[in-house]
Amino acid sequence: MPNMRFAGFPSAVIYELGTGANPPAKLKAAKNLLWGDYMTVNGQSSDGKFLKVYSRGVDGWIRESDTQTNRLLEIVFVDIGQGDGALVVTPDDKKYVIDAGQNDNMYRFLSWRFGKFKKKVNFDAAVLSHSDIDHYGGFKWLFKEPNAYFKTVYTNGFMERPGGKTDVIGPRVPHEGKNYITDLVTDLDTLQSFVSDPANLDGKAYPTMLEAALTAGSFGDYKMLDSSAAHMPGHTPGRPLEIQVLGPWVDDVDGTPGLQWFGDVGKTKNGHSIVLRFVIGGVTIFMGGDLNIESSRHLLEKHTGLPGKPTTPEEEDELVTAARAVFACDVAKACHHGSADTLLPFMRSINPIATVISSGDDEPHAHPRADAIGSIAKCSRGNRPLILSTELARSAKEAIKQPAILRQELKDLADQIDAEADEKKKERLRTKYHKLVDRLERSVAVYGAINLRTDGNKVVLAYKLERAKPAKGWDIYVLEPAGANGPLFYKSKYDSA
Repeated sequence: MPNMRFAGFPSAVIYELGTGANPPAKLKAAKNLLWGDYMTVNGQSSDGKFLKVYSRGVDGWIRESDTQTNRLLEIVFVDIGQGDGALVVTPDDKKYVIDAGQNDNMYRFLSWRFGKFKKKVNFDAAVLSHSDIDHYGGFKWLFKEPNAYFKTVYTNGFMERPGGKTDVIGPRVPHEGKNYITDLVTDLDTLQSFVSDPANLDGKAYPTMLEAALTAGSFGDYKMLDSSAAHMPGHTPGRPLEIQVLGPWVDDVDGTPGLQWFGDVGKTKNGHSIVLRFVIGGVTIFMGGDLNIESSRHLLEKHTGLPGKPTTPEEEDELVTAARAVFACDVAKACHHGSADTLLPFMRSINPIATVISSGDDEPHAHPRADAIGSIAKCSRGNRPLILSTELARSAKEAIKQPAILRQELKDLADQIDAEADEKKKERLRTKYHKLVDRLERSVAVYGAINLRTDGNKVVLAYKLERAKPAKGWDIYVLEPAGANGPLFYKSKYDSA
């Protein structure tokens, strides 16, 4: 009998063990698992209808029919506050961290997910979509973790450097009436050369972080990832999971690869975010970093060969039709946290059923913008397009929502530990202290994250309920195909009311 299974579609319930060798006559729910959750099988009921399993800290019984043997593609859009951060785990157990927010939220989530890093965890890649701190800053904590190792770090090739406001990502090079940045850090050798000069690190967090990680041996290789590669290594067409690289688009500037200047440093960095499109079976997922209007138009032109500024509705429809062959998806990660700096023909080209917005409270941009949410819905497909938000899904106990309360509790316990002479009482106080810390970590790890699971045929999108019950712990949205080979759609239970 296989010793592991995965929870069935769209969720499954583990029931309490009871005292006998078989499930009790009256089943009592102990844990609600999301489709694809891993479980260890430790036994079977005498009639073969139930399996004795361990999963998510619970031992219990689960119906054999509520389990499956095949693993799913899993993407967790982590609640990292303002910024982006996602964990991708493939059906063959490759692990990618795509952006990590600004602070340590991603580290705390991964620490919870991977057993507090008590053992070595090898990630196949860290993907830094671009060099804005709300996308790369969280890697600082991961690179410092001795038991976290990244085989490859992928970036868009820009390197922050000391200098004026216009050349902080490199000098501009004129070419055929446009300006380009050609001084790119494209591989491990050019990275080592750049960070070996202390003058290049002066006051710049991005190269300083990479230099420290390189010195510590936190990653093995470094590569620029752009559309010239077409696919992430190991995920070419014909593989179970195809990962297309749609941006940044590299132009040939007199024999040197260059990225087009979009008017200022911020627009250029954001506009050349690494853009990925996942294809698994009949399911597609789009992740576009911080794309903006200028870069969206640029990508439309490069991928379709059509003008990015259509002058008539007919021309726009022609552009959108051509672009959907490249960009259309079932689920999209909203560009730039729900910024209104988005090009409507490009959004029409993406045309998702569901969109995930990664944003936070403590930022000056009011993301997600009201008009951005409206345009996302308008450019999506279906009668009830889904818009999910890490910011809206976030939940925590009141003591965590009011950090002054938690801070005081921790301080009081620390003072008591220091003052207590009795070692047994001291140990009990330490246990209480660590439970408080775990509660803080768990608030990030569990609540706010948007979970995507797919087998290439169906999709589940879910987040934890604020007041979960053993029989129901998730708010779940299901995307299923219309017919045997039809496109995915979402049907609300209220549509037939």
